[in-house]
Amino acid sequence: MSHAASPPWGGLPDRLSARLIAHPGAAALVLGSMAALGFQPLMLWPLTLLGLAGLVALVVRADRVKTALRLGWLWGVGHFTVGNGWIATAFTFQANMPAWLGWIAVFLLALYLAVFPAAAALGAWLVARRRPPVFIAAFAASWILAEWLRSWLFTGFAWNPLGVALLGPYGHPGLAALAAVLGTYGLSGLCAALGAALSAALSRAAEPGPQRAAWGALALGLLALPGLAMLLPTPRAAAGHMPFTLVQPDIRQDVLNNPAEYEKQFVKTARLTLPQRAGERRVVFWPESGVPDYLRAGYPLYFYQQTTFAADPVLARRRIARVVGAGSVLLTGATDLEMRGGAVAGARNTVTALDDTGEIRASYAKAHLVPYGEYLPMRALLTPLGLSRFVPGDIDFWPGPGPRTLDLGPWGKAGVQVCYEIVFSGEVVDHAHRPDYLFNPSNDGWFGRWGPPQHLAQARLRAIEEGLPVLRATTTGISAVIDSHGVVRQFVPRHVAARIDGLIPPPAAPTPFARGGNAIPLGLATVLLVLSLVAMRLRRS
Repeated sequence: MSHAASPPWGGLPDRLSARLIAHPGAAALVLGSMAALGFQPLMLWPLTLLGLAGLVALVVRADRVKTALRLGWLWGVGHFTVGNGWIATAFTFQANMPAWLGWIAVFLLALYLAVFPAAAALGAWLVARRRPPVFIAAFAASWILAEWLRSWLFTGFAWNPLGVALLGPYGHPGLAALAAVLGTYGLSGLCAALGAALSAALSRAAEPGPQRAAWGALALGLLALPGLAMLLPTPRAAAGHMPFTLVQPDIRQDVLNNPAEYEKQFVKTARLTLPQRAGERRVVFWPESGVPDYLRAGYPLYFYQQTTFAADPVLARRRIARVVGAGSVLLTGATDLEMRGGAVAGARNTVTALDDTGEIRASYAKAHLVPYGEYLPMRALLTPLGLSRFVPGDIDFWPGPGPRTLDLGPWGKAGVQVCYEIVFSGEVVDHAHRPDYLFNPSNDGWFGRWGPPQHLAQARLRAIEEGLPVLRATTTGISAVIDSHGVVRQFVPRHVAARIDGLIPPPAAPTPFARGGNAIPLGLATVLLVLSLVAMRLRRS
């Protein structure tokens, strides 16, 4: 790789090139991997900023398009291999595929996802590689656009946006509170800008001169800024009014889909659900895969015979209603089948609302399905090769129509996002019918150790963006009650069977992001790019 003869950002890149970046490609891989350690569960956010600063120091020295693109791509390969390592765990639950294939899948996915940091690095390099203030703005804008593209291109994979590294611990939103205005992609742009500014400040601090100490102090301040944001007062807990019970049954993935275990699973969940006071009006939340029974009539007998209440969905619903108790309503993950010509053609991953008589009051079908998890792309080609979904079954799930608010009458209005859907910024709420809260049932049992805390973190970002509380019920954890500021008020850790009782936190007023959506970060990116181009033109004139 070729580099500019003289560093454009001061003395630091020259010293680094002599010691640390003699092999810039390897350095990019290491820096990207390091940046991923700022995500949950480690939350080492200074490493994210330093990883970004290192990427910028490499990119601004590249003298060719190909070099800048390659450095950004290698950074992304390291970043996504470490950040998405939990995906490898999914292969340990798939008998048709060896577990070692999991890490190959993680690496192959990283090869693709790395295209987006590469595009961000290249965009900033093309606009303003030798002008630090302008480069900072161009880098932030390019990162916003790249992450937004990652969220929808080829169905999208929005997991671990860069801005999640700015999220505080459970009790404080940290600098991520700005997502209420900027949205997650705007927050990621802010994180990219901090990293670029840190790179410039460190570079100037390495130069001899009277301003060296000032640049060093600025670098330290930029590095500490996410931590300093946590010194701000914690948002106060607002009083709710609707009682709820949220159940985490801790049903492990290796037995979850075993019909011989269905009755034990139901009994375990039921014991955690029973009302503490007779006739109490409450909302009960069960996780994804919360009900092993098919709750609707009209399916082939074979499907009912695998469940706990064979061949009678009406009796199954009434039994659940007795567990929930008079005056209550249940929101639970379930599966509905799609019939065509008397045969089963597909399935829906649903949330079903059952009242205290066992009647279905409303339902929601998951819209954003997981490729290879809930459906197998190119099934006719891949099935003969021995490949199948991570979730057992030969029937693919079908997508629902998108965000929908379930009006439960006296139990309020519930927005629903099933599992992975919650990670898509700006796509979780029916804004024409704003709900009182979001319910996010999930099965995180096949997400390994790092996946569940990362999933929870992204649910917190949705709460901040929309100004809505989020209630997460998961099979194995982490289940949580998140208020409209992104603060976790109650939670159950992984691999604990427990329930949470309380009052559903109230919604806040619609945030600027709730009103404007992703038009806000995209507009910000456009403005920054235009200003960067104008600034560069003025410098040349």
